Amino acid sequence: MKKDIHPNYNPKAKATCACGATFIVGSVKDELRTELCSQCHPFFTGKKKLVDTAGRVDRFRARVEQAKKVKATKAVSKKKAKIKVIEDTTSEK
Repeated sequence: MKKDIHPNYNPKAKATCACGATFIVGSVKDELRTELCSQCHPFFTGKKKLVDTAGRVDRFRARVEQAKKVKATKAVSKKKAKIKVIEDTTSEK
């Protein structure tokens, strides 16, 4: 291994979950924040709950809507370009 290029390993880093649970882990960072841990994850707790962090579904739907708008804009632009080409060719005669 090369010297002085690797980060310092902290064996007593503090990890904090969104549910409020804290535990000690090894990491190159001093503090970690997680969204799920073994105390609140549905697999470990046995409770059914929807895990949709930070509105992933909403962000996906917004991207789909944006893509539809861009596609519609491009279609209109192509149609206008075709009409202009047709008008130019008919006016040249």
